[in-house]
Amino acid sequence: MSEFHRVRRLPPYVFEQVNKLKAKARAAGADIVDLGMGNPDLPAPKHVLDKLIETVGKPRTDRYSASKGIPGLRRAQAGYYARRFGVKLNPETQVVATLGSKEGFANMAQAITAPGDVVLGPNPSYPIHAFGFLMAGGVIRSVPAEPTPDYFIALERAMIHSTPKPIAVVVCYPSNPTAMVASLDFYKDLVLFAKKHEIFILSDLAYAEVYFDDDPPPSVLQAPGAFDVTVEFTSMSKTYSMAGWRMGFAVGNERLLSALSRVKSYLDYGAYTPIQVAAAAALNGPDDCIKEMRATYKRRRDAMVESFTAAGWAIEPPRASMFAWTPVPEKFRHLGSLEFSKLLIEKADVAVAPGVGFGEHGDDYVRLALVENEQRIRQAARGVKRFFESADQTLHNVVQLKKPA
Repeated sequence: MSEFHRVRRLPPYVFEQVNKLKAKARAAGADIVDLGMGNPDLPAPKHVLDKLIETVGKPRTDRYSASKGIPGLRRAQAGYYARRFGVKLNPETQVVATLGSKEGFANMAQAITAPGDVVLGPNPSYPIHAFGFLMAGGVIRSVPAEPTPDYFIALERAMIHSTPKPIAVVVCYPSNPTAMVASLDFYKDLVLFAKKHEIFILSDLAYAEVYFDDDPPPSVLQAPGAFDVTVEFTSMSKTYSMAGWRMGFAVGNERLLSALSRVKSYLDYGAYTPIQVAAAAALNGPDDCIKEMRATYKRRRDAMVESFTAAGWAIEPPRASMFAWTPVPEKFRHLGSLEFSKLLIEKADVAVAPGVGFGEHGDDYVRLALVENEQRIRQAARGVKRFFESADQTLHNVVQLKKPA
């Protein structure tokens, strides 16, 4: 029997190959330091957990909830945008709660994409940015992931050579996987471009609070005119270490959000009400927990940069996000990121995410997540160092290593 149509449109899930190898190694007794999946290991804030426990079991909380989010949660998200970005949102028409930003992105794609519609997306990028539209019957045209002046040259070229004309452009800064950060000036130019060409902007701002200097990442909605063309997605997952709670938001353009709400109304009844109440408590509560989260990831970043560089694998310090995006060492680059990632599990007891899983333009890189403590990160670096030092002797019958020029 042939594969189902939508499944057939999806490429093999690269990360699954790494996950299977990782599970096999652990079953054999290996202590794998897992820097692969961006799965926060920090606890959710105590005041958020307390609110969840307080709410569970109250009358009516076990009933169906609101697909677009309970009013108090949407008001809390509007309050966050006002405090953090100086952006005013109408919680009734410009805020929709989603089951994580990933679900929001996928359902937005379902809401706005007709068969054959073209969407401009960064390459490399987080998979849902492309696959959400592919599953909806759309077509992805890749553009660079770097927020530089050359980005707009590529956008203009894509507009000229795409048939039919693209309906939207996807951006993600701080970027997953590259950790790049965009400026407000970049967003201003992007809004002008979108309005000029009459296309939408879909912005993923999941890592807005994970930054390591005194320059917080902006929102595209701070740019003049952005509400005319933009929806932005955020998440509780990284900011409050609530990844498993599946709580996110879409905010911005009312027409797009109305379409999203209509699609969601056919597919879900919203998150469990106590989770929404606790999420509102997080947004309305103190930000000490956010500062602590940020400081923890910064310490881990510094430990990774220092220890991996000492091990012979130089890592550029990311300015934001919970990831380091680093080139595969020259000796192994010809193997590709997937085979190199497999070798790291087998020979160094370290798991990373192969860059090719984020698009073909990521194949010279791997992504390392800051989801282990500093001691474990240094343990990973020691494993990498042993692997590098022994590679010429232990791999000559397995792979052909590239000799330095």
